[in-house]
Amino acid sequence: MAHVQAQVESHYRSELVERMRAQGGVLQAGKTTVRLAKEFGFCYGVERAIDLAYAAGKVFAGQRIFLLGEIIHNPDVNAQMEALGIRYLAAHPAEAEIAELAADDVVIVPAFGAEVETVEAVKARGCRIVDTTCGDVMSVWKRVRQNATELVTSVIHGKASHEETRATASRALGGDGLGHFLIVLNLGEAQRVADFMVRGGDASEFLEAFRGAVSPGFDPVLHLQRIGVANQTTMLRSETEAIQNLLRGAVAQRDGGSTANFRYFDTICGATQDRQDALFQLLNESLDLLLVVGGYNSSNTTHLVEIGSEKLPTWFIRNASCIESAEAIRHFDIHAKKEVPAVGWLPRKERLTFGITAGASCPNNLIEEVVRRVLELRGETLAEAA
Repeated sequence: MAHVQAQVESHYRSELVERMRAQGGVLQAGKTTVRLAKEFGFCYGVERAIDLAYAAGKVFAGQRIFLLGEIIHNPDVNAQMEALGIRYLAAHPAEAEIAELAADDVVIVPAFGAEVETVEAVKARGCRIVDTTCGDVMSVWKRVRQNATELVTSVIHGKASHEETRATASRALGGDGLGHFLIVLNLGEAQRVADFMVRGGDASEFLEAFRGAVSPGFDPVLHLQRIGVANQTTMLRSETEAIQNLLRGAVAQRDGGSTANFRYFDTICGATQDRQDALFQLLNESLDLLLVVGGYNSSNTTHLVEIGSEKLPTWFIRNASCIESAEAIRHFDIHAKKEVPAVGWLPRKERLTFGITAGASCPNNLIEEVVRRVLELRGETLAEAA
């Protein structure tokens, strides 16, 4: 592992970022000030997943190694996995893909985890499994499994198509497959659930509204009687808490003030919360703009963008290549859900202060490249930076 960690460090470490961290997150270069959030970038779970993937490449050298989907949601890191010779399976592989696996193949389960059915299918082929699932994700699985054994429906705050949410939902069915789940994306969807619980409604319309987000055989009349709120670990804490309070209130209103049929466990990832809290703190500084660096399909990174956008111009970029010039930038529009061009992103000011943060799946070297690119466009040099 010492050899592997040295290799990982050589790929993703940044002396500049470490220097900024040691200076309290501030870098002064000429008339440009860079402020880095106190908590940012790789979390422990991501570091562990990457270390295990690199270790698998070393331990099982000469064997075919496959990865279920992406190790994390960062295209640069996933490209590095490919460069190591690791092959990709779909996150939800078809039977034909599974059938191509041989008993001496190695399959890596990513940090988000994988659905029970997929893992069992891989095991049935006799493959070795390297499981990098984050411990925080497994804590959620423990809760939803418990719900299933007690005939409590898990209401999961998350994105129905996200690998982690799908993996969690598969465990909410329980070992006998008799458990149930309902996935809600936001407070608006949770309100629809609360209204049905309190006032009832057309079950078929409800099921149509939540198509693809409920367990097989889900009946809202029966399966919303006892509920437990869980979540995708990378969601925005404030929204999860609002959903929790809304549904608890709906249970109390329906059941004459009793909340005996409601349960909730705090399962927001600590690293996700730390990065959100650090960004709120950073936004108290006087900033001209904010840059958020990370993979466009990263849930925790998207929530950092949401937080920043409420206060100042915020640009969500994958890496430094998105910064085309002092006038033009390519950034991810979280509402349109695509990368779009923009102009006039960098204010033409004599003195400029910009903030920067990154999601839990973004390595430090990408943060450094973005800082260097902005300073270059401002005509500043790191040699004179303090």
